[in-house]
Amino acid sequence: MSVYKALNYGGSEWTPQFVLSLDSEKCIGCGRCVKVCSQGCLGFGNMDDDEDADRMIANIANRNNCIGCKACGMTCVKKAYTFEPKAV
Repeated sequence: MSVYKALNYGGSEWTPQFVLSLDSEKCIGCGRCVKVCSQGCLGFGNMDDDEDADRMIANIANRNNCIGCKACGMTCVKKAYTFEPKAV
């Protein structure tokens, strides 16, 4: 499988890792990931469970805006994000 490659400013090749999923069981709703995402990919929403209806968690609101920087995953203290490269 061939994956999308990019160049950084210095000319080195790297493989962007795009957000695949967010584990709502791990998310504590701290908002760090939402704040750090410069592309507006993430948002907040309520839990679907009746038990946790007031609990806010992050969600992937605009997946198509993701640039593969993994900033959200690097700031997540609970490691709730999974990533994958984009196939071409």
